[in-house]
Amino acid sequence: MATAVITGGTDGIGRALADTYLARGHEVLVLGTSAEKGRAFVDAAARSGAGDRARFVRADLSRVAENRRVIDLITETCRAVDVLVLGARYHRSTRVETPDGFESNFALFYLSRFLLSHGLVELLGRAERGTVLNFGGAGLTGPVRWNDLQLRRNYPGTGALGHSGALCDLLGVHFGRVHRDTPVRYVLNHPGVVSTSFAGEYDSSTAAHVDRLRTSGKPVSLAVAQILPFLDAPPARLTAVLEGRQVSTRGPGFDPRDAARLHQETEKLLAGLPR
Repeated sequence: MATAVITGGTDGIGRALADTYLARGHEVLVLGTSAEKGRAFVDAAARSGAGDRARFVRADLSRVAENRRVIDLITETCRAVDVLVLGARYHRSTRVETPDGFESNFALFYLSRFLLSHGLVELLGRAERGTVLNFGGAGLTGPVRWNDLQLRRNYPGTGALGHSGALCDLLGVHFGRVHRDTPVRYVLNHPGVVSTSFAGEYDSSTAAHVDRLRTSGKPVSLAVAQILPFLDAPPARLTAVLEGRQVSTRGPGFDPRDAARLHQETEKLLAGLPR
């Protein structure tokens, strides 16, 4: 039986993808911070007759140790991972550091995806067509603040999400180079503005703007329909998708040298943490 692992899978596009894969007969493991939303997912699956294939694990993926715990759990309980969806994110209008000392968007939006991508590559390689979906920038976001990856100076608010999206693009580039001996495909997706909960903490002006986006954004069902064809049959080892349209991965946002540099910088940051 195929297995899908989905971070941020209790809400928005992640939840819609979780429901889609359950309907297809997959085992679906959803990761999130809200026990209430996790129970709602499992209960809905039970009502549909798929309760034996739906699991929820509560985890704060902004913590490095939690990512490592989740990787160990999945490795112990899953023979293979067919689809890994990396969708967890949480906006903050003001800068916050995690207990590990990382800027919160960097930790959740980028570093967690780095850890899970590389940490689960063996299980992805065991699948018939293992695929990673990372909601990155698809070349639209950036530039990378190489001298301030933790955004300590002039914190950009909503722009912090875009900065992490650019980092995720580079993660996808280097992932394929590090794991070139595996068949794993990597898909970067920028879905555009989608009418979701926009989880986060907002200042008053940003909150008003987000309220408008909740009503004007595209339906979640459309965002899922735009990305599913690329998940079902990824056209390349690395594919970037912008609102359902494949875009080139040869632009400046996908520079292999920058990707290698970011990988090295990330390894240094992780090396400074206790295991």
